[in-house]
Amino acid sequence: MTEPVQPPPRRFPRRVYGVGTEPDARFSLANERTFLAWIRTALALIAAGVALEAFVLPIAPGFRLGASVLLILLGVLAPMQAWFGWMKAEQSLRLGRPLPSPNLAGPIGGGVVVAGLLLAIGILLQ
Repeated sequence: MTEPVQPPPRRFPRRVYGVGTEPDARFSLANERTFLAWIRTALALIAAGVALEAFVLPIAPGFRLGASVLLILLGVLAPMQAWFGWMKAEQSLRLGRPLPSPNLAGPIGGGVVVAGLLLAIGILLQ
């Protein structure tokens, strides 16, 4: 006697898992690792921003505060890149389309450069 076939469980989000065909697990897992890397980056950016203000550092206060706020804001943007990037990449995998480029990676990288410049100037002016 055969067992009845169970319908697949509903997976969240439906707009990702409800389209196309199931891709090779290796590609989906690589996409999840990229998602987690963005989350780690967000935590590091927020921690760096908090650390700049938590410790007494020889950096001009205005530049230190500016870099701190910028790093924290970038840390808030990174999870959005993680989520939307994961969704678009997973949809592309499921539909056999080319993978999209990360939309916020450029602005986040540019923001880190600006924060670094603020800190460098703040150190020189101290």
